[in-house]
Amino acid sequence: MCAGNGTRASGLYGGTLLEPKDTIPDAPAGEPDTSAGPQPVVKSVTTPAPPSVPPSVTTPAPPSVTTPAPPSVPPSVTTPAPPPVPPAVSTPVPPPSASSAAPADPAATVRRRPRGRTTLLIAAAALLGIAGGVAVGYGVQAERPPTPLAALSQPGLGYPAKALPADKAPGPLPADEDRLVRTDGDLRKLLVAKPKGYQEGEHFFSQDGWVGLEEYARSFEDEGFMYEELLDADFRRAAGASWERGDRSVVVLLVQFRSGVHTGAVGHAEQQRSYMGESDVGAGNEGDPLKGSGNGRYYLYEADNEPGYLPLYRARAIAQRGDVMMEIDVFDSKPISKKDIRSLAERQLERL
Repeated sequence: MCAGNGTRASGLYGGTLLEPKDTIPDAPAGEPDTSAGPQPVVKSVTTPAPPSVPPSVTTPAPPSVTTPAPPSVPPSVTTPAPPPVPPAVSTPVPPPSASSAAPADPAATVRRRPRGRTTLLIAAAALLGIAGGVAVGYGVQAERPPTPLAALSQPGLGYPAKALPADKAPGPLPADEDRLVRTDGDLRKLLVAKPKGYQEGEHFFSQDGWVGLEEYARSFEDEGFMYEELLDADFRRAAGASWERGDRSVVVLLVQFRSGVHTGAVGHAEQQRSYMGESDVGAGNEGDPLKGSGNGRYYLYEADNEPGYLPLYRARAIAQRGDVMMEIDVFDSKPISKKDIRSLAERQLERL
C-alpha cells in the first residue's frame, strides 16, 4: 500500500513478498474456495496450528478465513507526488481607518465643509468688523465737542481793516518795477520795432497784430495736441508781427499766460526748447545762450536743400520773461548769421 511520502509500506522490499514460516496448508486443490470469487495473491493471515494428533485420527483443518486485501499496486506504477505547495505570502493587513471604524449611520458621518464657504465667512466677518468699527468711531467722534483750531502764526493782517486816507495811501509802483503795468496793457505795444529796410509782411495767422488760440495752435504739426496743451497752461492771449526784405522774412510772437501757481510761459518755453536738439524736428544742436535771459537760447538750422527750389535757411530764438514767452523765426534763401538773430532777440527782451 502506498504511503503519502512516495515510499512503499514496510512489508515490501524490492518487490518480494515475505511469508512467515508457520502457515496452514492451503485447501486441497480439488476444492477451491470460490465463495469470494477469484482471489488475488495476498499475504495470508494465519493462525498457529494445534498440536499434532495421532495419524490415525485426523481432523480436517477448518478453512482459513482470509480477508480480501486491496489489489496490490504493480511495482512499476507509481503515483506522482503532489507538487510542493509554496509558502503562503502574508500580506500586511492595514490598520483599521477611522472611516471604517466609524459607524455606518449616515447621520453620524462628518461631512467636509467646502473651501469656498470658509473664505466667504472670513471675508464677511472682516467686512462686518470694518463696518462696525467705522460706525462706532463715527458715533464716538460725533458725540465729542468740536476742537478749536490752533491760533494763526500771523495774528495781525498785512493790511488795515479800513482803507487809509488818500494822503497816507502808498503810491503805485514805478513802471520799471511793476511788470503788470506793461503786460496788462496792449500786448502789441511790447513787440520789437520793425528793423530798417523791412516792410510789413502778410502772415497767415496775424490779424491786426493779434493771434488767436486756434491760429497759434495751427502753426504746429499736431494742432489738436497743441490746442489742449495751451488750454491746460492757461493761455491768455498772443500778439505777433511779420516783416519781409527780399527773400528774408521775420516772424515775432509774444504768447502770454495767466499768472498762477504754475507759470504757463515757463512750461511752454521749456517744451519748445526740448526738441531743438533733434535734427528731424529741431535745429539739430543745443544752440547758444541768449544774453539778458536766464533760459533763453537761439539756434541756427542746417540748410534745407530740395531739388528744384532755392535752399532754405532758418534761425530761431526762444526765451521767457515773467508770464510772456517770446519766439522769433527768421527765414532766408541765404545763410543767416548768429549776429542777426541774437541782436533781434536781445532787443525784444529789452521791450519785455
